[in-house]
Amino acid sequence: MSLLPLYNTRGLLEAGCDEAGRGCLAGAVYAAAVVLPPDYCNPSLNDSKQLTAARRYALRREVERDALAWAVGVVSPREIDEINILNASILAMHRALDRLKVRPEFVIVDGNRFHPYRPGATLDSSDLSLLPEPLPHATLVKGDARYLAIAAASILAKTYRDDYMADLHREHPQYGWVRNAGYPTREHRAAIAEHGPTPFHRRSFRLLPD
Repeated sequence: MSLLPLYNTRGLLEAGCDEAGRGCLAGAVYAAAVVLPPDYCNPSLNDSKQLTAARRYALRREVERDALAWAVGVVSPREIDEINILNASILAMHRALDRLKVRPEFVIVDGNRFHPYRPGATLDSSDLSLLPEPLPHATLVKGDARYLAIAAASILAKTYRDDYMADLHREHPQYGWVRNAGYPTREHRAAIAEHGPTPFHRRSFRLLPD
């Protein structure tokens, strides 16, 4: 089934958002925001979890070439521990939205949780009254398998986070992050038990079973 181009019915310029790394024990959480042309069509786009790594990277190049705007936002492990992973995932999306070179008029988000987005809030929070009003948004469960812009965002978030975890793997190869991307696999937890956590581990997460 082909993915849908737009959610809003008012013809507003729409950005799709998704995150990667929410369930990991280590590493930052990444999010992407993508604004596609309203008439965009790409039958190959799909939820990043349904694609091979090679296909994800090929589609990343296509999205970056074709999008009206795209950006990636990052929230560090320390920030995750301070504000919790849900708030960190939403903050990463807000940071991605703030980095878009084209300002959207509507935001669609994968999942069922999101905080209203005020353009510029992550760049200057000194006086929120001076910022524009929050953009209208919609949260869509399994949106990455339903809407092109969210699927595109899922691909960017996943591949950029995988690149980041591969870089960290070179510093800490014993944890196997190039294979598990920081998720709680048996290999990853065995390495934590043997070597202890790194500065990149999320201390607010249960790193080892009780």
